[in-house]
Amino acid sequence: MNRRWLIAKPLDGRLSEANFRWTESPVPPLADGQFLVRNRWLSVDPTQALVLRAGDPPGSKAPIGECPWSLAVSEVIESRHPEFSPGNLVHGEMAWEDYTCSDGTGFNPAYRVPDGVPLNWAAGVLGLTGLVAYFGLHEVGRAKSGETFVISGAGGGVGSIASQLAKIEGLRVIGIVGSPAKSDWLVREAGADAAINYRTEDVAGRLNDLCPDGIDIFFDTVGGPTLPIALGRLRNGGRVVLCGITSQYLSDAPAPGPSNLVQLIMVHGRMEGFLGRDFIPRRTEAFEAMVPLLRSGRLKSKEDVRTGLREAPNALARLLAGENVGKQLVQMDEPHVG
Repeated sequence: MNRRWLIAKPLDGRLSEANFRWTESPVPPLADGQFLVRNRWLSVDPTQALVLRAGDPPGSKAPIGECPWSLAVSEVIESRHPEFSPGNLVHGEMAWEDYTCSDGTGFNPAYRVPDGVPLNWAAGVLGLTGLVAYFGLHEVGRAKSGETFVISGAGGGVGSIASQLAKIEGLRVIGIVGSPAKSDWLVREAGADAAINYRTEDVAGRLNDLCPDGIDIFFDTVGGPTLPIALGRLRNGGRVVLCGITSQYLSDAPAPGPSNLVQLIMVHGRMEGFLGRDFIPRRTEAFEAMVPLLRSGRLKSKEDVRTGLREAPNALARLLAGENVGKQLVQMDEPHVG
């Protein structure tokens, strides 16, 4: 039998297990051009909340009765697809269930996991999360040694990786976080120069103290009121990297835009948004750079792991509430047999 979560009701405020319904059904049949996988690790990401919201995008409805999807690392069990064979490990869009049929297409197309890569790395630091951190820092942020790098959401999946990569590249790193645990990990384990807890500290005042000469790169994963604060402190030639707005995923009210965009003009600055999927064709570049760092211990794969498919709703709820430290993952348990 195939254990599954289905969407039971739209997201309205704080997410809980009540938004989902647990079911069991036969393993789905395989069609030509598809492959059947057993899901092994689920990546839990803030953008999953958008699927659960009614009216996002405007006019849409939450897909009640459908199975939520995650980026996942999965093992191919059976295949009628020319590019995937039984035994292959793949990274792609899979459902919250034991077994998924896929044709490998979607917003984030499926690809083979490189040989020798641990499955938790493939789902997290070497998955789409890692691509966002790596290419956001190098391709969009154009980071240079000696620069001052400030990042919001620094204790989350993308932030925990980007902070370390920036430090490894010789930048001065200031992370904005939402809990003492994240602050402690960022400074003690990830090597950041400082951390600011936005829940208990004055972000503007702390940035004034920590960055008296301004900010070269602001890597924004959160949006909200921190963005205009950082914009007002950009140095000449400063860059703003936009990769997420987690502060808005649970809000019904539209976020107000920064009122000080003129600052980009005054400092010859640049603000650019991007999607991690844009860099999937170049993933080998990121792997070749990060795998040696991971194996040497210079780059740490900080993970917050929930065990078992039953834990998927709880994992997403933890992530949206900011309770995770590092990349939020679900390690699948054994599927039901009989």
